[in-house]
Amino acid sequence: MSATLPLTVGLAVLIGVSLGLLGGGGSILAVPLLVYVADLPVREAIATSLLVVGVTSLVGVLPHARAHRVRWRTGLVFGLAGMAGAYAGGRLSGHLPPTLLLTGFAVLMLATAAAMIRGRRTTGEAAGPRELPLARVLADGAVVGLATGLVGAGGGFLVVPALALLGGLPVPVAIGTSLLVIAMKSFAGLAGYLWTVDINWPLAAAVTVAAVLGSLLGGLLTSRVPADVLGRSFGWFVLVMGGFVLVRQLPGGVRADPALWTGLAGLAVGAVLAALACARRSPGAPVGVDRGSTRPAG
Repeated sequence: MSATLPLTVGLAVLIGVSLGLLGGGGSILAVPLLVYVADLPVREAIATSLLVVGVTSLVGVLPHARAHRVRWRTGLVFGLAGMAGAYAGGRLSGHLPPTLLLTGFAVLMLATAAAMIRGRRTTGEAAGPRELPLARVLADGAVVGLATGLVGAGGGFLVVPALALLGGLPVPVAIGTSLLVIAMKSFAGLAGYLWTVDINWPLAAAVTVAAVLGSLLGGLLTSRVPADVLGRSFGWFVLVMGGFVLVRQLPGGVRADPALWTGLAGLAVGAVLAALACARRSPGAPVGVDRGSTRPAG
């Protein structure tokens, strides 16, 4: 562990930077980092990632709150709905095999990658907040929270559209509010895991501090990095990583097939070429600025 600690902490900074730049997405790499670099058992890695995601999201709320991009009532309703599901997911994970958990996580990575490559859809500024459909909010919150508790990802790519569509929030406000929701769900999921998992607290603290510092650095870079290019490029990277994690769960005989790894390498090359093509075509916009709405909501 001591030999890989500097590498783990260094990569955690990069995850934090991506969180600060994108408002989400970077946390999807926390579990692979802790499993394959820090060499933690799967359940301990997921529990640790929930701590990292929760603290980093909570710190990330602060600049959005100062800019009036957090709707507290809406966020608390969504967050409370998700906490029950996240806690249940954390408790349920103790009865599931690690291979199943990592397979589910890989599927979530692929879904996250697809959402990032597609890009966020904007909602008009005139939409404004509206009365929350509580039954739908409770159902969506429970499902997304369950996924968070089971596999340790914040699920921002699901929370932001839900806040925009169900809560009627402009996308920049939905992004800020989603960090509050993600923090609440992550801590609830962590509470569920702590019944069956012991956390390496020194390692968890080091990774969390590194991710928080990275997120603050990412926030300072938001006006210098094109949002479309960064989001789609990162999405292709997550797609490749998700494929790698999924392949690792296959039986040994299948994993040894050269054709499988040749295909994965081809996917990686294709992802790089697609990201470069996207960079040439898109003029981009500063990260955190929605093309349809550049004015923060008051």
